[in-house]
Amino acid sequence: MTRPAPAQDATLEDWLHYLETLHPKAIDLGLERVRAVAERLGISLDCVRIVVAGTNGKGSTCAMLDSILRTAGYRVGLYTSPHLLRFNERICINGEQATDEAIIEQLQRVEAARGEISLTYFEMTTLAAFLLFQSEPLDVVVLEIGMGGRLDAVNIIDADCSILTSVDLDHMQWLGNTREAIGFEKAHVFRPGRPAICADPLPPQTVLDHAQEIGADLWRFGIDFNYSGDRQQWAYGGRGQRRAALGYPALRGANQLINASAALAALEALRERLVVTQQDVREGLLNVNLPGRVQILPGLPHIILDVAHNPHAAAALGQSLDAMGHYPHTYAVVGMLHDKDIEHTLERMARRIDRWMCTSLGGPRGTTAQELSEVVHRVSGGELPVDAFVEHTSEISRSKKPGVRTAPRPAVAHRDVQVSTFDTPQQAFAEARKQATDNDRILVFGSFATVGPILDVLRQEGRDTAAYVGRGR
Repeated sequence: MTRPAPAQDATLEDWLHYLETLHPKAIDLGLERVRAVAERLGISLDCVRIVVAGTNGKGSTCAMLDSILRTAGYRVGLYTSPHLLRFNERICINGEQATDEAIIEQLQRVEAARGEISLTYFEMTTLAAFLLFQSEPLDVVVLEIGMGGRLDAVNIIDADCSILTSVDLDHMQWLGNTREAIGFEKAHVFRPGRPAICADPLPPQTVLDHAQEIGADLWRFGIDFNYSGDRQQWAYGGRGQRRAALGYPALRGANQLINASAALAALEALRERLVVTQQDVREGLLNVNLPGRVQILPGLPHIILDVAHNPHAAAALGQSLDAMGHYPHTYAVVGMLHDKDIEHTLERMARRIDRWMCTSLGGPRGTTAQELSEVVHRVSGGELPVDAFVEHTSEISRSKKPGVRTAPRPAVAHRDVQVSTFDTPQQAFAEARKQATDNDRILVFGSFATVGPILDVLRQEGRDTAAYVGRGR
């Protein structure tokens, strides 16, 4: 039975609930349906279009581009997903989140145009975002791919420059079980004759082959662009441009300089259309803000928020934790979705966690706390991964599984690991705060659906979390 569209006075929350039940599948990759509706709506973004794909690093790269370009005086439309607290975070125009009223107006237009065509939640909201951007006098749009690339709704936009941040194992149910298969899907954001920035140090051969097959202008990290740095500053070097004496991005994380380099490579490739000065880059990187990416809050105990939800992201998070120095105990509030590689993700964190607070996540994709706790017990003994794979060294190609290597855990590494289960992230976080001393740290990770509720708790307490994004390397 088809549900009627929300009434004229419906709220954005009403619309989002409606969209969740509109299509028989929550995820239904393919461009035929969404492209047909886009044509009915006459969607055409008449500005510079940058599309960003990748397993990890997409959000950070988009945020850096947005911040730098706005600092340079350009009007920028930014589309990202998913969101942490409010849906409106996904659609930003010149640094401001779209209002409920503006989003509803465009959803009504999409609903009227789709007719008999069934669209998913993501497809409907993506078209609404494009309509909003089309109605504004924008100079640039920065668009984050939701999943994969080839069949993602965002890919109906013909990119002037595409960025592929990284390729690793995630969303395997839809994209394939190997880096080669996943790389093939993601490489389809490239366009013939246009800049295609690849920031993965060891891209799958499928990425290189597809770029060559379509005649994309491929920029490879380590070949066409790179970075160097010391404790005080870093420098970008591209095909014909060098930017020296740069301050480190305001975003923390082991791979943020790779992400920043990809953003600068895109700007170099587009420099005939977008003029960006050295000072624009410095200020843009200094002021970039993206909650939930190695976000460290001041005060005691230290609280670290990170949306890492796959092995590659967890390994990068682990490197960042190691760089923070010694803490007597690390408490981890973790909740994950069942379609993620839970075992290898938690495995990458196991040796760093003393007290696990496993939480259930709701919805059809959620995992129960009990299921998580069983995985934690399993990975806290036996074998542990070698984190060096996050840098995508040649070791990947020698591993038994793509992106995964293991080494025996030394007998002296045995630690007293405790595991507790909770119904909600808020309950798990409250217990972690109760148990932790001022010398300990609390880590919240595993999903946007885990970090988001904790950010909400902290903001309700009056903490300006947006100002607490960790700065430096």
